[in-house]
Amino acid sequence: MRTYLVVIDESPEAEIAMRFAARRAVKTGGSVEILALVPSTEFVQWGGVMATMEEEARLHAEALVAGAAGTLLSESGLKPSITVRQGDGPKIVREMITANPDIAALVLGAAASGAPGPLVSHFAGTDAGALPVPVMIIPGSLDRDGIDRLS
Repeated sequence: MRTYLVVIDESPEAEIAMRFAARRAVKTGGSVEILALVPSTEFVQWGGVMATMEEEARLHAEALVAGAAGTLLSESGLKPSITVRQGDGPKIVREMITANPDIAALVLGAAASGAPGPLVSHFAGTDAGALPVPVMIIPGSLDRDGIDRLS
């Protein structure tokens, strides 16, 4: 089954990427894998404080993914797979693509203005030709109708 991997955060461009991936999955009989990345926390001298910070970040990412999954289910009828991982974003994306041969594309959203996010910069720059799947970068300036028309 063709799976579209979408990395989400709280940005508007992540919502755009999610909508595009969902529409493509519906049209191709595929599915969506939602990935939320939890940033690694810097070392804190007191282990309990560091553990609390990591747990809060994980809970925040899980809530974000749950909300995105609910929106995806209500708008498209698709029940996505959900992954929450902590660590280096590009490394985690590569590991997921390697581990799941059904992933057909990485779908990322680009900001409507300003510099692109770290994953767009990485996969459209440094690692542009290294992935075994296409990288779809969805412009953040698209509205819902534009996304629907293109997908």
